Amino acid sequence: MKRSLMWCLLGSMLLTSAVWSQADKGAATQKAVAALEQTWLESQQTNNPELVAPLLADNFMQTSGEGKLTTTKAEALAEAKKVKWSSVDYIGVKVTVYGNTAIATGGFKGKGTATSGKAIDENSRFTDTWVKMPSGKWQCVASQDTPVT
Repeated sequence: MKRSLMWCLLGSMLLTSAVWSQADKGAATQKAVAALEQTWLESQQTNNPELVAPLLADNFMQTSGEGKLTTTKAEALAEAKKVKWSSVDYIGVKVTVYGNTAIATGGFKGKGTATSGKAIDENSRFTDTWVKMPSGKWQCVASQDTPVT
């Protein structure tokens, strides 16, 4: 009887330790992906799409608030170069981790000018899907924006 109690306690301790370890990994991943989102914001604030380039997977897909689909990293970077932001901010960014996938959501407010000269005043919500690649590096594979009216 005493021996089975001892094994039960030991098993409970090991299980608790594993749960804490997973929670620590999840929190570390949340911070890492939030930092990547911050780099993306910085690329917009400085009008430097090259800052975000290493964060995007080669087959990155983006759905704009107008419903336009971009299906490659190169295409997304070309689109980013068409806008000069005068102000940009993210609001309430939240990262949720699911193993080797993380979903970042938040608000976006930005003002700027398109290369066509058209003024941009954007207020939207975004969802970014990040995947931990075989190299161990996190990259965004998909992004979707929805206008807030």
